[in-house]
Amino acid sequence: VEYNAQRVLIIAELGTSHGGDPGKAREMIAAAAEAGADCVKIEGNRFQAPKIEAVVKAGIPVMGHIGLTPQTAAALGGFKLQGKDDDSANLLLEDALSYERAGAFCVLMECLPLSLGTKIHQALSVPTGSTGAGPAGTGFNLNTYDLLGMFDAFKPKFVKIYRELGLDIVSAFNSWNADVKSKSYPAEEHCFKG
Repeated sequence: VEYNAQRVLIIAELGTSHGGDPGKAREMIAAAAEAGADCVKIEGNRFQAPKIEAVVKAGIPVMGHIGLTPQTAAALGGFKLQGKDDDSANLLLEDALSYERAGAFCVLMECLPLSLGTKIHQALSVPTGSTGAGPAGTGFNLNTYDLLGMFDAFKPKFVKIYRELGLDIVSAFNSWNADVKSKSYPAEEHCFKG
């Protein structure tokens, strides 16, 4: 196995799970730092900018996340393309700009039309990450479980599956289950002698 990264950036997901409670947010940030996270990711919209600014002022780097934000997907109409019309596209551009003004060191754009991903990338001076927002990002992201084909029920259009491990995993569990039922596992070679 060849690893190219000299160092991995560990990002703690804050999302909106702190419910706006500053005390709870501080606890979550402290836990992320204790776990070794290099930064936190906050998803949402321009209304999260004051929280981002406060976290940045506390000395903690923040990655902003706009567009399809999984923790709030239900409020966005589900897991679907965001920014399809001019009004929602303009709001997403304002979300990204407000995150930059608040001090976010980068902005992750998820599930946006190609033209909007390009427009946002060009409007920002901080790096952008693209997850289904086209090739105009500074960097690109796919969740491991999508890239490895772990789930077959939900596959976003932007996902390219590089391996079908989901089928292999199900097959492995089925084989193990069959071995347990047939009493061929655990066999003598899988047992300790003492």
